[in-house]
Amino acid sequence: MKSRYYTIFIGMMLTTIVGCSSSDTTKAGQSTSDLDSVMVKHTARVDANDIDFTNVYDVWKGTPYRLGGNTKRGIDCSAFVQVGYSSVYEKMLPRTTSEQVKLGRYVAVANAKEGDLVFFKTGYTTRHVGIYLGGAEFLHASTSRGVMISRLDNPYWSRKFWQIRRIN
Repeated sequence: MKSRYYTIFIGMMLTTIVGCSSSDTTKAGQSTSDLDSVMVKHTARVDANDIDFTNVYDVWKGTPYRLGGNTKRGIDCSAFVQVGYSSVYEKMLPRTTSEQVKLGRYVAVANAKEGDLVFFKTGYTTRHVGIYLGGAEFLHASTSRGVMISRLDNPYWSRKFWQIRRIN
């Protein structure tokens, strides 16, 4: 189990930190010791075989949004999806929303299931991503409220909805 998180940790540190938009503006990532302590805290709380998105939410709930961030001090949407997927599925996704949207296959909203990626067009060139939980809910790093659960039928998100993609 330790080597799994070490591999995830190294993979996250080696990826390019771009954030949740196609904008070229990013902030540098935080120190590796911050990310390492989050991974250690996460592994201490949950047995590796029992990790699901509820556990990921419990660990990250309320973490503030930070463009280019990937630690408990601040995380952006694509880094949060990357951490969530690596924790639950032991699968490393690309670091950016623009790369994540190229993965898997399109899924109709009516056929969405837990773990599917939900994408939104939040601006002319800005994109947002979250993890579908079922029951029209998704987990994401909100720019205004940090890591939280929102609903697809929320007026804001329903207007910005773009597509759902299945990775697994």
